[in-house]
Amino acid sequence: MARKRYTSEQIIGYLREAEILQAKGSTIPQICKKIGVTEQTYYRWRKEYGSLSVDQAKRLKEVEKENARL
Repeated sequence: MARKRYTSEQIIGYLREAEILQAKGSTIPQICKKIGVTEQTYYRWRKEYGSLSVDQAKRLKEVEKENARL
């Protein structure tokens, strides 16, 4: 099965949706099933993108790409 690739904007959107669902009483496994990712992926996303806004995530990816180029 091919892996899906998500943009930073999509990831942040899913994390915001997860926050709303969690506030309504859903568990992490239920949230992961709803957004279609594994718990491991969810926690990795939360660690990497949890406190970022969409603009900050875009800038982070640009800087990472530039660093790789150098």
